[in-house]
Amino acid sequence: MQVITRKFTVKEYHKMAEFGILTPEDRVELIQGEIIAMSPIGLKHAACVNRLNQLFYKRLGDKIIISIQNPIQLNNYSEPQPDLVLLKPRPDFYENEIPKSEDIYLLIEVADSTIKYDQEVKLTLYAQSNIPEVWIINLNHQTLEVYRQPQGNQYLNQQKDVKRISPLAFSEISLTSHDILGILPRG
Repeated sequence: MQVITRKFTVKEYHKMAEFGILTPEDRVELIQGEIIAMSPIGLKHAACVNRLNQLFYKRLGDKIIISIQNPIQLNNYSEPQPDLVLLKPRPDFYENEIPKSEDIYLLIEVADSTIKYDQEVKLTLYAQSNIPEVWIINLNHQTLEVYRQPQGNQYLNQQKDVKRISPLAFSEISLTSHDILGILPRG
């Protein structure tokens, strides 16, 4: 027996929220037409996102808009809520529309229990949507993964366990994995 599923569009997803079918307490995102429950945010995860927010704000200021766990629209069937996104500045701060792929400098996912999902499902979706650069911070292994040059379903440039990195759009700044993960240097 074949199971038939129904995919929801972004417009239908928004209508569900508008009519109270989905509430802010639901913590869900739309991925490839499916409504996916998001994992609870633990202390290490929250601290890492807060640390990133401060690092980028101190180094880039008003060159960017930092969007934390807010939706981005990738296509008619996907509206994920990445942990942190560096957006191109706009006077309306995206009040009039949800950011799209072309508005994104850098997208970051902080992962512990969702690492496989982020690496396999979400990363593929980000490549398909031509997000120029994605970082996955693997809290389990205390490592930074960097993905660049999207082509089709994948990123041609993939780096694991990166120790020092400059975002593609902002080569004037440099961050270490110690900065990002909050690891104190030895010695």
